[in-house]
Formats: sequence, structure tokens, C-alpha cells
Amino acid sequence: MTIGFIGMGNMARAIIGGILKKGIVDATDIVGSAHTEETCARMETEFGIRTTTSNAQVAKESDVLILAVKPQYFKVVIADIMDVVDVEKLIISVAAGKTIKWIAEEFEKPVKVVRVMPNTAALVGEGCAALCRNENVSDEDLSFAMQLMHSVGTASVVPENLMDVVCGISGAPAYVFMMIEAIADAAVADGMPRIQAYPFAAQTVLGAARMVLETGKHPGELKDMVCSPGGTTIEAVNILEEEGFRGAVFDAVRASTEKSSRL
Repeated sequence: MTIGFIGMGNMARAIIGGILKKGIVDATDIVGSAHTEETCARMETEFGIRTTTSNAQVAKESDVLILAVKPQYFKVVIADIMDVVDVEKLIISVAAGKTIKWIAEEFEKPVKVVRVMPNTAALVGEGCAALCRNENVSDEDLSFAMQLMHSVGTASVVPENLMDVVCGISGAPAYVFMMIEAIADAAVADGMPRIQAYPFAAQTVLGAARMVLETGKHPGELKDMVCSPGGTTIEAVNILEEEGFRGAVFDAVRASTEKSSRL
């Protein structure tokens, strides 16, 4: 089986790395295309895969074809490859806002399409991806797509009408990065060296997320466990409530979801 990547940016790099780490296929069974020879050379050196600047060549050679370019380039890419794509190839899209129906219509023929919405934590093997498929995709095809996404984190099947919601959630690493930066800045303001402040803040957030995942407890219950009566944490929680912390996060996620629906 040959897995092809059109586009070799950060998400493609993460998935290729996960595939090789998990031994799903060998490096010689992966082929990718990029706009520049420089990117091709870098990917060959890093992963030992085959590369080309021809999208059509990748599509022709691949059994599974991952479209990992930005949404605005999809029309051009599909025009490049439509003549060498048939219903036997499994097409996996990782683009926000491009529906399965839109992709299928651009190919102007029956195609097998799995739509995936990953997030940037895939870069460190901790991604959270959502998948949906069209009627041409078999259970076996979907299972393989899930296997690819599990190589860089977790994956779940959702109805396509929830993909914009997933997009809103997928931006959460950016919100969390801002929170980690703010926590660290406050620590620095109170005397902690910055070289210590960032790891302290990041590990604290990582630990909190792991508690949610591993205990199965409601986040509110876990929050209550940290807030001792008359203690320091409940004092901080009170400030966050006064400043509209939860409301701001709520509104931000919904704004991202709405933006995704308009792409």
C-alpha cells in the first residue's frame, strides 16, 4: 500500500512521523508532493520518503491520498489530480471548511472521501481528530483512516454537521497557549525566573488535562477538589469569574465554529 501526501506542511509532517513510528507502512511506501524542491529535500532527509513537486504523480502512485494543503488551494490541487483519481483510491482531507459534498463535486466523479479535522497537538503525538465519510467509503477504509489518526493521538467518528464544532474546539491549543503564557508572566512578575515559569505553567495545565481524561470526573468536580475553603485557589477562581473567563472562552470557541462554517 502506498500513502500519498499532497502538501507537506506541519500536519503532514506530524502524520508521516506517526505512521513511521507506529510502523503502519515503511518510509518507501510514502510519497509526498510540495511546491518547492527545498521542502521535498528536507522531507526526504528527515523521513526517508519519496518526494516530487508533481501532485499528479503522487495521486497516480497512491492507494490512500491525503490532501494536506490549505483550503484555498483545494480547487487547484483537485484540478491537478482529478484525471488520475478514481473510486478505488481513498481520499483523506484535512482541510477546514471543505465539506465532503464540495470535494466530491470538484472531482466530478464518484470518489471515496474521508474528512478529518485534526489539531496541532498531533505534532507531539497528542492530537484529537474527528472523522466522517461519504457513502463510498467502506468500514475497512474508515478503520484505516482511524489508524492513521491514532498514530498521532486520538480519533473519533462524528456526523459531518458537527465538523465546524470540532473546528472550534481544535483551535483550543491556541487559547491554552495564551493561558500558559499569562500564568507564566504572572509568576515572573512575582519573582520566578522565566526559564522556570513556562515549564511550571505548562506542566500544571498538562496535569489538569490528564486528570480530566483519566479520572472521568466532571471538570467542575475537579475544580472543587482544588478549591479549599478560604484558600488561595478559590480566591483566584473568584477573580476569573469576575473577569468573565468562562464566558470569554465560550464565546471564542463559538466564534471559531461560526468562522469555520463560512470557509
